Amino acid sequence: MTTSAIDERRAMAALLRELGPDAPTLCEGWTARDLAAHLVVRERRPDAAVGIVARPLAKYSERVRAKTGDRDFDELVTAVAEGPPAWSPMHIEAVDRVANTVEMFVHHEDLRRAQPGWKPRELSPALEDELWQRLRSMGRLLFRKVDVGVTLVRPNGVSAQVRRATPVVTVTGPPSELVLFAYGRGTHADVRLDGAPEAVERLRAAPLGI
Repeated sequence: MTTSAIDERRAMAALLRELGPDAPTLCEGWTARDLAAHLVVRERRPDAAVGIVARPLAKYSERVRAKTGDRDFDELVTAVAEGPPAWSPMHIEAVDRVANTVEMFVHHEDLRRAQPGWKPRELSPALEDELWQRLRSMGRLLFRKVDVGVTLVRPNGVSAQVRRATPVVTVTGPPSELVLFAYGRGTHADVRLDGAPEAVERLRAAPLGI
């Protein structure tokens, strides 16, 4: 059985192999090799993965990631494609869906959209719905550092308020593009921001993501 997380993982691994280790990404300062190493550490080095979100351990996490990146690139990509090892909770399908659907989608797009001539993909309704579900559950965390109100709106009119404050900015787009915006990829996300010009600029300048 396949899932959106697995599909995005496989597509990203194929693109990593196609582009090679030196391809740029949207992650500032990271090449494809750096991105692959990050994913391997996240899933196979729990001692270092915690540093991805815990600032006091960030330096240790970065050292482990840099050392992991010294490995053979094909080996790194194979590890990415294989996914979490059997001992990891993320090996369980339900956990993988929650932990990796957004992660794999965002980093797949980090790789795709950093390349010249990239074009938007037409995603399945199932993936769009799953991304919307994850975005609604994590929205308050992702927009916690914003000092304006934020309401996210899908093209079908369904909305979610993720930050309560005034003035309010409405961000409209497909869930996939809203996810990229929420994770700090605003310059490459196809969304529309509506609100007072000053409020819109404050949102654009705010640090987003985890």
